[in-house]
Amino acid sequence: MPATPPAKPATSPAQKALLKLGLRRDIDLALHLPLRYEDETRIVRLADVREGDTVQVEATVTACEVTFRPRRQLLVTVDDGSDTCLLRFFSFYPSQQKALAVGARIRARGEVRGGFAGLTMMHPSFRAAGGELPTALTPVYPTVAGLPQAYLRKAVLGGLAHADLSDTLPASGLPGSRENLSKIGLQPLWSLRESLSFLHHPAPDVALATLEDHSHPAWQRLKAEELLAQQLSQLQAKRARAGLRAPTLQPRRGGLHEQLLAVLPFTLTRAQHRVSEEIARDLALPAPMHRLLQGDVGSGKTVVAALAAAICIDAGWQCALMTPTEILAGQHFTKLLGWLEPLLAPLGLRTAWLTGSQKTKERREMLALIESGEAALVIGTHAVIQDKVVFKRLALAIIDEQHRFGVAQRLALRSKANSAPGALHVPAPTPALPRAGEGAPQREPHLLMMTATPIPRTLAMSYYADLEVSTLDELPPGRTPVVTKLVHEARRDEVVERIRAQLAQGRQVYWVCPLIEESEALDLVNATQTHAALSEALPGVLVGLLHSRMPAAEKRAVMALFTGDPGDAGAAGRMGVLVSTTVIEVGVDVPNASLMVIEHAERFGLSQLHQLRGRVGRGAAASACVLLYSTGEAPRLGETARARLKAMVETGDGFEIARRDLEIRGPGEFLGARQSGAPLLRFADLALDADLLDWARNLAPRMLDQHPELAEKHVQRWLGGRAEYLKA
Repeated sequence: MPATPPAKPATSPAQKALLKLGLRRDIDLALHLPLRYEDETRIVRLADVREGDTVQVEATVTACEVTFRPRRQLLVTVDDGSDTCLLRFFSFYPSQQKALAVGARIRARGEVRGGFAGLTMMHPSFRAAGGELPTALTPVYPTVAGLPQAYLRKAVLGGLAHADLSDTLPASGLPGSRENLSKIGLQPLWSLRESLSFLHHPAPDVALATLEDHSHPAWQRLKAEELLAQQLSQLQAKRARAGLRAPTLQPRRGGLHEQLLAVLPFTLTRAQHRVSEEIARDLALPAPMHRLLQGDVGSGKTVVAALAAAICIDAGWQCALMTPTEILAGQHFTKLLGWLEPLLAPLGLRTAWLTGSQKTKERREMLALIESGEAALVIGTHAVIQDKVVFKRLALAIIDEQHRFGVAQRLALRSKANSAPGALHVPAPTPALPRAGEGAPQREPHLLMMTATPIPRTLAMSYYADLEVSTLDELPPGRTPVVTKLVHEARRDEVVERIRAQLAQGRQVYWVCPLIEESEALDLVNATQTHAALSEALPGVLVGLLHSRMPAAEKRAVMALFTGDPGDAGAAGRMGVLVSTTVIEVGVDVPNASLMVIEHAERFGLSQLHQLRGRVGRGAAASACVLLYSTGEAPRLGETARARLKAMVETGDGFEIARRDLEIRGPGEFLGARQSGAPLLRFADLALDADLLDWARNLAPRMLDQHPELAEKHVQRWLGGRAEYLKA
């Protein structure tokens, strides 16, 4: 397929606005579908109008005046011979007033209201009467400032006329191809051109409900094509990775992997064993692993990551672990340091730590360790992917809470594998890779992404179709179920009494707030106020405060008092209550914490509430999560907030939570940062279009194998350059 010519330089504000909407190619314009439609195909007599109808009338202006009470407005009376109607404008220009002069004959369209003045239209659209009526509904498109509907309609018409809308679906010979579409309710008689032409200008007698709910055959055709493009692009990315070169990392008998298993203070669950073996098999292959490790909060993902890192290091390579927050990076560093450092030290290898808040001297030392290869394991935040970080031999990249990272950040971490190749000092033999420029494929690291937000089946089939998925579906023994209680903020004093009781038993408590300081927009109790109130209500108890704006050193000091500092055996548990924002959402592991209070729980997302709840119940003590909610001035909670809180009370299963979260929010928000650059579905609905998704999944591999030119043309039509992002 010929390359798309570069877009012409935008000169007018409207052209720039088109680019802002992503409308660069003719096909982009053709696929820019209306939000709604206006019926300008018929004239309605005023005598036949009912209050609340949106109609078009043709009438003569009988009066036009500007009044100033109660505010400046233009009042225009029109008469069509059957009745009169008042047109009211609060915002108008002299040219509009001139066009509405007495005696002018106009067509006006708007919603008709009743009242003391009789029939009224507020700010109707209007133009001079005459001319033929349209034969199709008038489209109203999504737009931005500086892009009038008239300009956009003309641009879309041009796109429809010039875009290549030839059929890219195989005509026959494949299961699920055009001849079999009717089996899933997709009428094969609707071509892409027919579907788009119809949806831009539907006939006036069409059932509007079928356009609004996307059930019309024309919509079904577009949804099927969109899902097919997504499946093709995911499969292309997966096959492209299979052709790349990655280090083969074989676990060695008696090596670090087995040594780590021997010194762990606990026994792995069956699920951890199974998942570790799946990852080990991938690491032993010459193609780069691209695996998602999903597991509920507390299912033991960190030790699985540590075992993968041990295999990598034992084979003579470096491993990088990137986390979204410094607190989580610190938790990982402390845990992995305790497990791996005693095993690495005899080999002359170390663990490095990289964050944005490091002092220059410490950072320089860490960078030198990484570049020399002495640092076999590198743990950090986004600082790991900065330009100055040069790995000697990166072979495994682990990304924790992967949905918190954007596509560009994941690509940046993978690119670190192409630093200067070399050898690490380990007793195991290291397989040599050709250097860049020697005709070898570009070296890619193995990639392991981890998430505590389980992926529902429909998302795994669509947005994560390019990944292998490993699932930790059981919790380690000793984890106690967390009881979740829904409590109105009016009972706040009872919650404080519950805290006193927990503290008296030697337990620790989290109290999470949604804001740091007062906000004029949201009347929420904030972390600083709550910290002061709890300090006063709990004399003699050390109440800590933690939020994202605190200096890094201060954060570390607070966390050390709550979680315990390896360098200070007496620090653990000194702090009884930690008041925090959602900075403690992931990674914090304090077995002694038995109570979680979430302030204004109605403001949090469902997966976030589940993550926060997972901070307790990590020890043997009975644990509880209190969801403090407020209805504000409203008599009751909104429907969405009520659905979230109900799900939290009814289930502690992360997979069920994820399923309900997808139902409530849809895939766009659920996916988080993976959507950065990745093409989200514009037309298809994963909850409603499962049959179409199955059809697309079945057709994609056969189409790539048997009709590669059509497949490439189809992907370029729908995704353009955005398909590249799916490779992350």
